[in-house]
Amino acid sequence: MDLDARTTALVVIDLQRGIVSRDTKPHSAADVVARCARMASRFRELQATVVLVNVAYSADDGDRLTPMTDAPPPVSGPLPPDWSELVPELEQSPNDILITKHQWGAFYGTELDLQLRRRNVRSIVIGGIATNFGVESTARDAWERNYQIYFAEDAMAGMSAEAHEFAIRNIFPRIGLVRSTEDVLAALKS
Repeated sequence: MDLDARTTALVVIDLQRGIVSRDTKPHSAADVVARCARMASRFRELQATVVLVNVAYSADDGDRLTPMTDAPPPVSGPLPPDWSELVPELEQSPNDILITKHQWGAFYGTELDLQLRRRNVRSIVIGGIATNFGVESTARDAWERNYQIYFAEDAMAGMSAEAHEFAIRNIFPRIGLVRSTEDVLAALKS
């Protein structure tokens, strides 16, 4: 596996205060943050594209999806003011692209695709929380837009080990390549 830094972007999903505070499996949120931060640092060193994605809602909460579901969302009601702030461990750079989404996926209703295409990005390395929500939804949309996707398995986690493993074993191999953070870092070339 070779990753060309000129045409590969790192897309980090929802590593923000309100989400990393949750209990995640099979990797802890702290481990996911550390691995994503390590990849982001290396991508920046090689002047590759780094995209930091968070989820946030308007002050009146009018843009939050609220259809009836059998399983209520884990967070409802007013959110703390710092809920959507990216964690400082990511060491956000002025050159990073910040994408704020209002649902699980980072493509719909944002300029993510436009920003990637303007930078000639053809491959995406993805990590973040939660594997089977934000990461999977974004990855499915990336696949539909014909991006080559690399999943950094140990740089993502779900709300349960079973949910994480289902995506890793059944969904992600159908739309991209599942590798480790170490594999990604070893493959990334300037």
